[in-house]
Amino acid sequence: MVPKEIIKINDTVWELPTSYKEGMKVPARIFATEELLNQMDDAVFNQLTNVACLPGIQKYAYCMADGHSGYGFPIGGVAAFDPEVGIISPGGIGYDINCGMRLINTNLTLKDVQPKIKELVDTLYKLVPAGVGGKSTLHLDKKQLAEVMTDGAAWCVENDLGWKQDLERMEENGCISGADPAKVSERAFSRGFSQLGTLGSGNHYLEIQVANDENIFDTEIAKKLGITQKDQILVMVHCGSRGFGHQVGTDYLELFESVMRKYSIHVPDRELACAPFQSKEGQDYFKAMACAANLAFTNRQVIMHKIREGFSQVFKQSPENLGMELVYDVCHNIAKLEEYKIDGKKKTVLVHRKGATRALGPGRKELGTRFKETGQPVIIGGSMETGSYLLVGQDKSDDETFGSTCHGAGRTMSRAQAKRTWRGEKLQSDMEKRGIYVKAVSMPGLAEEAGDAYKNVDHVVDAMAKAGITKPVVALKPIGNVKG
Repeated sequence: MVPKEIIKINDTVWELPTSYKEGMKVPARIFATEELLNQMDDAVFNQLTNVACLPGIQKYAYCMADGHSGYGFPIGGVAAFDPEVGIISPGGIGYDINCGMRLINTNLTLKDVQPKIKELVDTLYKLVPAGVGGKSTLHLDKKQLAEVMTDGAAWCVENDLGWKQDLERMEENGCISGADPAKVSERAFSRGFSQLGTLGSGNHYLEIQVANDENIFDTEIAKKLGITQKDQILVMVHCGSRGFGHQVGTDYLELFESVMRKYSIHVPDRELACAPFQSKEGQDYFKAMACAANLAFTNRQVIMHKIREGFSQVFKQSPENLGMELVYDVCHNIAKLEEYKIDGKKKTVLVHRKGATRALGPGRKELGTRFKETGQPVIIGGSMETGSYLLVGQDKSDDETFGSTCHGAGRTMSRAQAKRTWRGEKLQSDMEKRGIYVKAVSMPGLAEEAGDAYKNVDHVVDAMAKAGITKPVVALKPIGNVKG
């Protein structure tokens, strides 16, 4: 139930004042329509106002329109901290560090792909290991894995697993600086060896999509991003650092729980265990987090290389001839030092995004020349039944949300409840009748991802557009899917 204390700022912004809970240092703001606000579970309001109690937080604790309860921060949570007096918290980043989205163009159309969709999906299913036990086809030694942690996606380009131009189409060019493998545990190392080029499970997927003409909302920006044909086929990937990132998060949550007393930090929820950003423990985690983020960039890059191989096998042409250029790759679960105006002055802050996406507006220096005019591409995964979106960031995001927006549709139903409600086999059959061919490792896992277990992605995207944070470019409809 929405708290009675909530204040309506406008049709898409709602605020819980500092008087709502003892210890709140800033108000909490939620970006949503009234309909989406009412769909949020009670824990969202409790978790978000807990975030507002953390040391050094700036302006507001935010939740985006896809918000639902998570570990520590709500999913869709955003908060920025003063790097001198503020904290860093694994619960504000997530266990799957740099879980993110990648979108790949092709010059193929629905007419080309529809007759071969089963062959294509089956080929990709064989090439890209999926599921909990999916193992990498790469065999790296410890030195090579450490190079992945420090170099990110550039490691792939150097090892013929990518194209040089791929790097300029990724957030941070596919590499977070400051990574230090010495800050990563042996247990995390051991979990990382087998995971490059693997999808994992849960809501991770590889999806073949079509951009219908009627779903292109800004033709000019779409063309600049490579979407130029009627019924053009694209491929979307959603995955992250998998067990490696989970281990990094686990290691440092345990450490932070033990050191908070030393720094006189008290948090309203142990899931928000944290350390001062400038402390040794805080800096060690930041460096280890960067290692996991870079492994995630590399993971998605290896998967894209396999996707290019798969399309080449099925269509008997090179990936270059098939126009398989990267549109963009964006992070979800990350903490980064970025500059924003606070009280009229530019200030560097540590922005935590937990199930939220960076959405910088046009002109930001971080975007490079390719995206300076359009704003940063933002890739929003909906559900495997309904579709996804490509958006671009707007100037207002810098002022209103620390350059952040939603990351997906957001769940309205737990995974356990979804498995009780649907049977994976029937869902698979029903989707195929509707023109969506799905290959899944697990039928119970497929049931967890039923479209009705999620909010309406159209409503989520529309709410962030009405708020002036992001602008829709094109809606993408699924025709084929590989699920873990």
